Amino acid sequence: MNNLEKFREDTRDWLDKNCPPSMRNGADPKIPVDEVWGGRNAEYKNPESKIWLDRMGEKGWTMPTVPKEYGGGGLTKEEVKILNEEMFFIGAKQPLLSFGIWMLAPVLLEYGSEKQKKEHIPKIIKGEIRWCQGYSEPGSGSDLASLSTKAEDIGENYLVNGQKVWTSYADKADWIFALVRTGAKEPKHDGISFLLIDMQTKGVSTKPITLISGKSPFCETFFDNVEVPKANLIGELNAGWTIAKKLLQHERKFISNFGLAAGMGSKRDIVSIAKKHLGEENGKIKNGFYRSEISSHKIKEHAFGLTLKRANDEGGKASATASMFKLYGTEHNKKRHELMVAASGINGVAWDGDEFEDNDKNLTRAWLRTKGNSIEGGTSEVQLNVISKRVLGLPSQ
Repeated sequence: MNNLEKFREDTRDWLDKNCPPSMRNGADPKIPVDEVWGGRNAEYKNPESKIWLDRMGEKGWTMPTVPKEYGGGGLTKEEVKILNEEMFFIGAKQPLLSFGIWMLAPVLLEYGSEKQKKEHIPKIIKGEIRWCQGYSEPGSGSDLASLSTKAEDIGENYLVNGQKVWTSYADKADWIFALVRTGAKEPKHDGISFLLIDMQTKGVSTKPITLISGKSPFCETFFDNVEVPKANLIGELNAGWTIAKKLLQHERKFISNFGLAAGMGSKRDIVSIAKKHLGEENGKIKNGFYRSEISSHKIKEHAFGLTLKRANDEGGKASATASMFKLYGTEHNKKRHELMVAASGINGVAWDGDEFEDNDKNLTRAWLRTKGNSIEGGTSEVQLNVISKRVLGLPSQ
């Protein structure tokens, strides 16, 4: 038995012993389902969600490739592939959803000091601190470098004043990683710094933004004379734009996963929804037009999933190709929801009332929410510009 075979055997045994029954597919539907984001004030409807998080966090497997000295699993890419396969085989749920994992930790590993890595990354891995992202501002979205939130040098601290917008889950986050202007006289790209701010600091406040979907993951975030230790500066002063671009690549890669569908038989599976509303004949969707449209969509989805898997297996660093994944993934996700809504007929635009099932109402809201996926992390138009310049090498004029 070689090392990888031994690792697979040990991993399978560990998962079998440590993954709680309700954290696997096929669990009792009456058991409450948690979206586990962790943090200081995390609440768990199902106690086994916390048990699963603690066990995976202690193992370092919420970020399995991160070196062990920072709390990670220290696994090779071959071992991570085995871990993912074994988790898939038993239908294990992801133990933690985290902007810290998807965005912040990778740039901390690249740009943070040794002290900053050891202070923040282990807490991210164990879900002890929940992070949010402070990038966009009123008037500074696609043109992010025009941001105006200021951080003034006042000795041992920076004094931060300004406003961020579209800050996902800021009202629930413990810390925020934010872009601030520290160089008033430098060109706009050169006067930006990357700062970590505790949301409990005096002067930080948030206000939820209500969306058309009826839900509000987004917030406005305000900084009024907020004092932030200089030790919370990541990288060099006025060099935050380089970090910002790198983090955006990680964010876009994460958002691209929205292009992958829910599993067969789930409440958001396009085939199951079409069969329910359009009828079924010999195990197939009865309506020929929708059967053809959905088949074509599923083929593209499968190809996209294989491409993402290949990119992960190759283990390359985040790059401009993340814009291709983000563009295709979010547009594909919008198309999938449009097909589900169309196949559902009048139920596809359910909003309120006892005559509609909760699943129909949730689908309508999810369809509306997909519009935001093609805006956040850089609009589809921005991604096309990045692809043309950074991937295809086309001239600006």
